[in-house]
Amino acid sequence: MIAIIDYGMGNLKNVHKALQSIEVESIITADPKVIGQSEKVILPGVGAFKDAIHTINASGLREVIDESAYSEKPFLGICLGMQLLFENSYENGSYKGLGYIPGDIVKLEVPLKVPHMGWNTLEIVKHEPIFEGVPNNSYAYFVHSYHMEGAEGMISAYTTYGKRFGVAVQKDNIYGAQFHPEKSSTVGLQMLKNFASL
Repeated sequence: MIAIIDYGMGNLKNVHKALQSIEVESIITADPKVIGQSEKVILPGVGAFKDAIHTINASGLREVIDESAYSEKPFLGICLGMQLLFENSYENGSYKGLGYIPGDIVKLEVPLKVPHMGWNTLEIVKHEPIFEGVPNNSYAYFVHSYHMEGAEGMISAYTTYGKRFGVAVQKDNIYGAQFHPEKSSTVGLQMLKNFASL
């Protein structure tokens, strides 16, 4: 069973539907007990970093999220959920993240339209288990104005949009994707299938 953490700011139904389509059992939940008992955890997210980390800290979910991340259970952060895994964010201020991945979330400074929205390629540099069966330069779907910086030695995929930057990261049992696997057609479904089989 995969717990999709509901802290009020996620693309929950799309993630749930994507998992249903590949016949993987999941539950959308804000119940710490259910999250704690789950085999795997997905932390989705859409919106502002400040609001998300405040909501997580105020909701009583922080403790079980920390426990899940520091256990051996597979843990996947998607989009804003991935950004929350980092130590700091500089989105409209300076905010402490969950701190599982060393590095920062910074504004995407490129001579192109921001947010970076739509399909772009994945330059896979480390074939982690989550990329099993995903060809290099496959397309994934992005919507973001901030990106990761740091995470030395932990970045598993990059994209290029005005500049090259990391869009997938792994540290032990923790995985992060700046793009949306649940919106990335067969490539994204393959990644979710891989995550489910970890």
